[in-house]
Amino acid sequence: MASVLTLIAKPLTDDHVRTACAAAGTTAAPDWLADAEACDLRVADGTDHAARVRAALDGEPVDLLQQPETPSRRRRLLLADMDSTIITVECIDEMADVLGLKPQIAAITERAMRGELDFAAALRERAGMLAGLPREALEQVYAERIRLTPGARTLVMTMRANGAYTALVSGGFRFFTGRVRAAAGFDHDRANDLVWANDRLTGTVQEPILGAQAKLAALRELTQGRQLRPMETMAVGDGANDLPMLQAAGLGVAYHAKPMVARDAAARIDHNDLTALLYLQGYRREDFRDDA
Repeated sequence: MASVLTLIAKPLTDDHVRTACAAAGTTAAPDWLADAEACDLRVADGTDHAARVRAALDGEPVDLLQQPETPSRRRRLLLADMDSTIITVECIDEMADVLGLKPQIAAITERAMRGELDFAAALRERAGMLAGLPREALEQVYAERIRLTPGARTLVMTMRANGAYTALVSGGFRFFTGRVRAAAGFDHDRANDLVWANDRLTGTVQEPILGAQAKLAALRELTQGRQLRPMETMAVGDGANDLPMLQAAGLGVAYHAKPMVARDAAARIDHNDLTALLYLQGYRREDFRDDA
């Protein structure tokens, strides 16, 4: 079966393309999706050359993916993690900073995202350390520290403009996902709910906690509910609690991810912004949208 090898870099040079063609054994002319940024290479024999091409590029900041060539690579469902994926920070770490506890809580977050700790237990522990934090502090964290990852809104709005349904599914907190959903343009969001008393955090999270299995269940539910085939879905995330969702999606993308996630996901983006997920689907630069 013929396949397509997508190369993405800023800039993507002719030398990059020549090196990739030689490693993949193809003489096909590149199909440029964006000048000096992304192109597709057709590979006739269907052999997976991605590892060989990556080795030939020898550390160059080029993201790549080889996948079967189908009539349409455009996915009809997107599920995305929020923290360190759609936004640039971990919300709970920024909340901790207000109390002067960022080093302690960030260390737990990092271990949980690497898969070294049970996610639910780690979330309960960190939430307990935040007891007493007032609601206005969370409002300030969102206003001053939460920023969309470059390309996030373009990814979401371009896919929506082409008929895809988009969902933000986070192991973080609904306090933030509702706001990020609106900012990035998602159709839907799911996350954990904090427990409040007199507008201050009690240090607990409503059960059951949304973790890896809940993200996977959300993918399956939305796929079935919208009568889609698994191959029509895409998921993106960076942490260990995203991995089951990434592995079950038609295209699961590890985005600037923890080592085990980058290793075990079908696709990885290490160097570029979130618009790379559009190029992986065959979108061209002129197709991009960031408006409603």
